[in-house]
Amino acid sequence: MVVIYNNDHTSMDDVIEVLMRATGCDMQEAYIEMWEAHTFGKAPVHFAAKCECDDAATTISAVGVKTEVAPEWAD
Repeated sequence: MVVIYNNDHTSMDDVIEVLMRATGCDMQEAYIEMWEAHTFGKAPVHFAAKCECDDAATTISAVGVKTEVAPEWAD
């Protein structure tokens, strides 16, 4: 999964836009994920195979959002 972290320098609109582009979600889902990261400090935003998550994380981090690719469940 891909997790994003809140920051004080990337606009909410930029986060929504990059989430839609990186994960293929619609604006409503991207808004909810952005709000969750803003409110709680982090949010899971994409669940897929590791290579797809790596690609999404690279796209998201290009706008300055810290990302993490991690297993959905701890082993």
